[in-house]
Amino acid sequence: MLPSSTTKAHGTIEQPIVDSAMTEREAFHGLSTKCPRSIRERQQVVSVLYYSFDNQVHRGQLVLDRELKDDIQKVFEVALKMKFPIHSVIPLAHPRFRKDDRWDDRLSMAANNTSAFNYRLITGGTALSNHAYGRAVDINPVQNPYCKGTFTLPPRAVYTPAAAGTLTADHPITQKFLHLGWEWGGTWNTRQDYQHFEKHPKR
Repeated sequence: MLPSSTTKAHGTIEQPIVDSAMTEREAFHGLSTKCPRSIRERQQVVSVLYYSFDNQVHRGQLVLDRELKDDIQKVFEVALKMKFPIHSVIPLAHPRFRKDDRWDDRLSMAANNTSAFNYRLITGGTALSNHAYGRAVDINPVQNPYCKGTFTLPPRAVYTPAAAGTLTADHPITQKFLHLGWEWGGTWNTRQDYQHFEKHPKR
């Protein structure tokens, strides 16, 4: 039986495939008890639309500092308009990204998940990451890995600039972030974090 003319197809802007529809309570469940209330209270759950690698429109959620909501929506508008594929956008609180009931960034990266807020230290360091303040976003970690010498995250990921879903210095998404005052980890000297964008608060 053919669908009626009033039935909207899934995977469109009007009827996106839902990757994440967490409530606020769900999106913060399992957050580290070390996270100060002052940081937690600044975080907001933001819904975004994007094309995924199946060429369908999806809807997901990012958790980030409320000050950055407009910025991230502008970036995702650029990505949607150019049909840049983003695998998934699901908060770290999701059960699939838990290890020992704690949010695990490496599980999220291995799943090629785009994420933002995560109260954690910088990779291989002792200082808090900008993710801990909800002021950093990682996009398509598999296509845009963290690289330091021969060490990569996620493991065995390869940075291939021409591959779909990959970010480069002149890419419109990178340029939009930079225009909005963000920094891209792909140009760092001691390591390259191609997935990573961050924006420091105004002083």
